[in-house]
Amino acid sequence: MGLHETGSQPLRPKICIVSPCFDEEEVIARFYEETKRVLQQSCGDCSHELIFVDDGSRDGTLARLNAIAARDPCVTVFSLTRNFGHQVALTAGLDHARGDAVIVMDSDLQHPPELIPEMIRLWREGNDVVAAVRKFTRGASAFKNVTSLGFYALFNFLSETRISAGSADFCLLSRRALEAVSRMPERHRFLRGMIAWIGFPRVELPYEAARRAAGRSKYTVGKMMRLALDALFAFTGEPVRFTARVGMFVMGCGFLYLLYVVLTTLFVGGTDKGWPSLICTVLILGGLQLFCIGLLGEYLVRVYEEAKGRPLYLFKQTPRRGERSADGLRARAADELERSSSAHDP
Repeated sequence: MGLHETGSQPLRPKICIVSPCFDEEEVIARFYEETKRVLQQSCGDCSHELIFVDDGSRDGTLARLNAIAARDPCVTVFSLTRNFGHQVALTAGLDHARGDAVIVMDSDLQHPPELIPEMIRLWREGNDVVAAVRKFTRGASAFKNVTSLGFYALFNFLSETRISAGSADFCLLSRRALEAVSRMPERHRFLRGMIAWIGFPRVELPYEAARRAAGRSKYTVGKMMRLALDALFAFTGEPVRFTARVGMFVMGCGFLYLLYVVLTTLFVGGTDKGWPSLICTVLILGGLQLFCIGLLGEYLVRVYEEAKGRPLYLFKQTPRRGERSADGLRARAADELERSSSAHDP
């Protein structure tokens, strides 16, 4: 019997898990096993698919993913030609997700698979977006906690799009929410902001993030800074407006100082002369001008990169039609595992 519609959702919906992977050789098998167990035990009335996107891993992650796909026809593996970044890898997976609901989660087990059944329940209640909000992260440094809170406070202050502190790229999207996000082609992507911007019915699900199951976080301070800048420049023009306000303020101070000089010359007979005040004024105004030019340059660079129209990502491996039913994938997976083991031997 085919799928029957109840409202806007099928009786037996398809749930699609999208997970990007970058050098996760140590933990990827455990992530798959725990996620698969939750799907089988708690989501028995749903069919499911797991989409893994290898983001140019340098270790044996791709070989392990292909080995998993050879055993499980519900697993689909894509591999990017190089490391395009977490947000782009997520986008590649979302572009190829065909589920009635799509759950985005990282493969390091800091996004607990145990939340999947509750996400599905909230989706079935009519929420197009179920956003998991991190309330606490085990093992996180004070620096990371403070900078995270500071970023969300600054983002919400400058932007009209509101994001709760602790929001992460761990969420469920309905089919129509996914299609809305897929219509946004920008290159400098901040997915949690894009998902908040679409405005569909949304509910938040608090959770506690565990420590990484293995390995180290691939999000360095530099990558976090770039993501924060992409978020701010993509969702607000306030930095440019702010520079205009500062410019008007400095100009007003200049006119006040000019009035002071004129009145002092007329009624007192001269002003104090000194190089220090002149040099300080020149340096402050010069630095302010360079800062404003830099802000304008950030927006201009983003316009330039969008105008080039290059593809957002490129694949070096995509699932071939019918290969899950043949022995080709198993042979390729075994061959890649062998090559990976040889590469890691001293």
